[in-house]
Formats: sequence, C-alpha cells, structure tokens
Amino acid sequence: MAPGYRFLPGCLFSITFFIFLSSSASEAFKKYDFNIQVKNVSRLCNAKPIVTVNGMFPGPTVYVREGDQVLVNVTNHVQYNISIHWHGLKQFRNGWADGPAYITQCPIQTGRSYVYNFTVTGQRGTLWWHAHILWLRATIYGAIVIMPKKGTPFPFPQPYQETNIILGEWWNQDVETIVNQANKLGLPPQTSDAHTINGKPGPLFPCSEKYTFAMEVQFGKTYLLRIINAALNDELFFAISGHTMTVVEIDAVYVKPFTTQAILIAPGQTTNVLIKADQSPNRYFMAARPFMDAPLAVDNKTATAILQYKGIPNTVLPTLPQLPVSNDTKFALNYNSRLKSLNNPQFPAKVPVQID
Repeated sequence: MAPGYRFLPGCLFSITFFIFLSSSASEAFKKYDFNIQVKNVSRLCNAKPIVTVNGMFPGPTVYVREGDQVLVNVTNHVQYNISIHWHGLKQFRNGWADGPAYITQCPIQTGRSYVYNFTVTGQRGTLWWHAHILWLRATIYGAIVIMPKKGTPFPFPQPYQETNIILGEWWNQDVETIVNQANKLGLPPQTSDAHTINGKPGPLFPCSEKYTFAMEVQFGKTYLLRIINAALNDELFFAISGHTMTVVEIDAVYVKPFTTQAILIAPGQTTNVLIKADQSPNRYFMAARPFMDAPLAVDNKTATAILQYKGIPNTVLPTLPQLPVSNDTKFALNYNSRLKSLNNPQFPAKVPVQID
C-alpha cells in the first residue's frame, strides 16, 4: 500500500487522500504526466499555435498491460478548460475517469491538475485517448497500447516490430474559431485542409516534403501496424502500395484474421493489421482518404506516408496504392461484413444467448 492523492471530480477540485490497494501481486502501476500546452506548428506553408500534450503532435503513447492500474496526471497550462477521454477503455466502477467534459467530470480549469485513475480490465490491443471538450481533439490525441498479460502470446504470428499509424486532420485556421463561426451561422464547420498520418500530411501537399512520416522495414519481416482514426468525422480508406494487410483486431477485440488490399476505419475506431515486407525492396506510399457516399462535403485529398525498405535511398520515388473510390459503398459493406470476433476458447465472444 502506498499513500497518494487525487483531485475529486467536480468544478472546485477539492483535495482528498486515498490508499492504493493492489488487487493482486501481479498488478502494476503505470504513471504518466500530461502537460496541456501550446506549441507553434507548421503545416501546408502555414504556422499556427496548437494545443498539445507535452508539446507533441500527436501526443504520447500510453503503454500498459492488461490488468495494470493507470494514473495520468493532467495539468492544464492553456486558456481552454480541458478533459481527456480514454476512448474504448471499460471504466468498471470508476466512471469519473472516463473524461467527457460536463458529463462524467467538470473540465480541468487553467492552472489546475487532475489525476485520472483507472484499471485496464479484460482488454488488450489498441485504443486511444483524446480531448473531450470543444474541438480540441483535433490536435490533442494519442495511442493507448495494451499488451497482453505477461506470458500470454498474441493469437497471431509474433511481429518483428510494431508501429502506430494515427490518421488525423489539419486546419490552417484555428479550429475553435472555425467551430464558433459555424455555430453562429448555423452551418457545418468548413472541412479540414488536409488529412494527416502521424500528424503529417505527406509530400502530395505544398511545403510538406519534410512533413512526411516514414517507416523503415526489413525484407522478409512481419510488422504490426496499430492504426487509429483520430479524424473528427471522416471514415477513411487506408492502403499500402504493393502490400496486402491481414486484419487481426478491431477496437481492442481480436477478430478472425482476413486479408485485404485496403481497410475502412471509422472515426474513433482502431484497427490492427499485419503486413509482411515481401515485395521488391523499394519505397511505397501508405495512403488515406475519406469514404463518403452521401452528398456531404469532406476533405477528399489524400494523405500519404512512406514504407521504405532498408537500404533504399530516399531519392527513389514511391508508388501510390489503389484506394477504393471515395463513394465505394460496395467495398465498405463487404469490408464490414468480414469483421467477425475471433471467438476461440481463449478469447470467447461473451454475448448473451438468452434474452428476456
């Protein structure tokens, strides 16, 4: 047992003392400090201040194991009130740690701190965290990687390495100003100026050659991509030129593996895929763009990153993948119909079989 403290949920943030009680000897504590701060960032030939966690865009990855108790101390240094949502984590008996502002907690005021305290129970895989107030999640977001308990293997081939691929959006203007103007006019906010992969739009956009995420691979090795759609509203297609992907998990739930040339990922969703570096050593584009089969405006430009085989020089031009067309409803329906729970003895699909 160890003494500690946290701020009680609520607008006045009273201080109380409490005791950490470990439910088992194997339970571990993971502690993180999130400092909400402004940082100047340049994209698309424009520079502007954005709200970040620890000055990072995207923010830091939270690494835990199934069964860990997690404490995240969030300190707000910006003009906006703030709250953080742990997207997809089951908050058993600790709903105050869920984070939606004015719903499960009053937001953290400027100059104040709040400690989120939750235990990861019965989940493993990829989830994510983001701001849950105003449109601040346009820049405040990051991955949650939940490893299985020690000694528990993945129910698929062990990858050589793994990489987070976070799909997001970028606006040249201040996002809060955009939302406020739209609300005054009673119109939808303007679409983003670019989609991003790990905070970078890729070389198809102006002034973006150096703002391109690159992942190096070795021929013959298998890699796990933890893909997160942090875009505010857009469903996105994602593909890698020349390579097939094997889908093994959706939203921290293992699925029956299947191969595909492209995935469809909804806003807020996560998808884990295996790729094998078995193509001719070269440079290949990873690409993402929206799926929209309704008459609604979206940012339909393509964000790119690079998958680069070891030893290939940066001067080699990558090739683009063949993404589904933006309104390919047939692909979307077929893809979603292939998502099925793994449902094996080790990871059963616990759904009620008798409904009263």
